[in-house]
Parts: sequence; C-alpha cells; structure tokens
Amino acid sequence: MTIRIGIGGWTYEPWRGTFYPAKWPQKRELDYAASALTAIEINGTYYSSFKPQSFANWAAQVPDGFVFTLKASRYCTNRKVLAEAGESIERFVGQGIVELGDRLGPILWQFMATKRFDPDDMAAFLALLPASHAGVPLRHAVQVRHDSFADPAFVAMARAANVAIVYADSADYPAIADVTADFVYARLEAAQEEEPAGYNDAALDHWARAARDWQAGGRPDGLPYVTPDAPAQAQRDTFVFFINGAKIRAPHGAMALIERVRGRG
Repeated sequence: MTIRIGIGGWTYEPWRGTFYPAKWPQKRELDYAASALTAIEINGTYYSSFKPQSFANWAAQVPDGFVFTLKASRYCTNRKVLAEAGESIERFVGQGIVELGDRLGPILWQFMATKRFDPDDMAAFLALLPASHAGVPLRHAVQVRHDSFADPAFVAMARAANVAIVYADSADYPAIADVTADFVYARLEAAQEEEPAGYNDAALDHWARAARDWQAGGRPDGLPYVTPDAPAQAQRDTFVFFINGAKIRAPHGAMALIERVRGRG
C-alpha cells in the first residue's frame, strides 16, 4: 500500500517558470510533472470526454507506479435525481479510461455544494458505480459538500459500497474524515499564496502524519468525524492532492509533502 501525492492537472500557465523550468516544452509538461510528483488528478474529464488514445498516451508518458485519478463527468453528478445517472456513468466509464491500465487510480465523483443528502437517492447512485470495466477493477470516491451528509447513514452506506468519502481541507465546505473504503482520498484545498508551498511547515508536518496514519490503516487525530469507529484495515492506499486554493503553489506543496512523507522534510 502506498501514499501518492500530486496536483490537479498539469497544464497551467502560471506554473511555467515557477514549477516547470523556463522554456520547458509545453508538450513535455506531463513528463516533468510525473518526474516530480506521484499522482495527478485529471479534472478535464469533468467537463468533456476524451478518446481512448488520449488515456493511452498519458499512461505512456509517466513512470511505473505513477497514478492518475479522474474526476467523473459533471453530467453524472450535477442532476436532481442521482438514481437516473446510469447512462451517463456508463458513458463516462466506457470512453476509454481503462487505457490507463495500471496507471488508473480512483474515480472522483464530486457533487455540487447545493446537493443535499437524500438517503434513498444516494444509495441508488452508489449502486450504479461499477466495480470493474472491461476486466479492469475500478475504485470510487465521492466528494460531498453539504452539511446534511454529516450523517451516520451516509457513512454506513459508503462503507457498505467500499466507496471513499473524500476528505477535503477547505475553507468553504464542510469536511468528513470518516474512512469508508480500502483507500483514502484527500484534497487539500486551503492553500495560501503567501506561503511558498501553500501550507506552512506545521500544516505540512500535520498532513504528512495524517497520510502516514491513513496508509497504515489508522485514523488521524484532530479531524472531523461523523462516527466514532473505522473499519479494520491493515493498510490503505492513500491519495493526497493539492488543488484549488492558491493553485500556483500546488506543485510546491505536493513536493514538500512528498519530502516529508519520505522522511526528508
């Protein structure tokens, strides 16, 4: 079980000259990002579909052990009745994502902040998430952003489905830290531009400890939990992304956290 740390996407003009070296070829930005980080969350899949060859090309550009997570299409999650999302989910999963092969990490299903917890409808949505496609196992994480989801019933249904509830460190949305799957998915969204790495040293130390706890199967102290327990697990794959907040600082935050997790910070 591993800890993978990264950013959202790899194409962002302000990173040129701050993260990417001056005059670094844009067509090789993914190569560079994959050499410095261990994961990337692809956000473009939220807005549009891609051809299978695109996923195959991305997989070919990154080293062994590197992982892409994918934000699922907004057409799957931005709807009044989630139980009716089956066709959109099938279309998203079937567009060619399995061409990533062993570089394919979890799929992130992100909901609007106005989406409230409807137990029956959410249970129906979770039941639509496929365990595999074309023989490739799939893992799923849901990011909910409304207070009503801080409900033991939601935590229980996510655990029953082995779907991770995304822990989001955010100044704008509530967070749920309950571990509900055999992996953990965290998004650090509260970076500050005045901090060179987005987060100060104390915060980075905290997230390094949390990542190690998650990876070891533990339950980090000091986070907001809905339930008092966690399912027994020896170890868990753990994904941590620096995303939103002060985006220009995201690569530096990810690299600083990688150094700490590896014991060099």
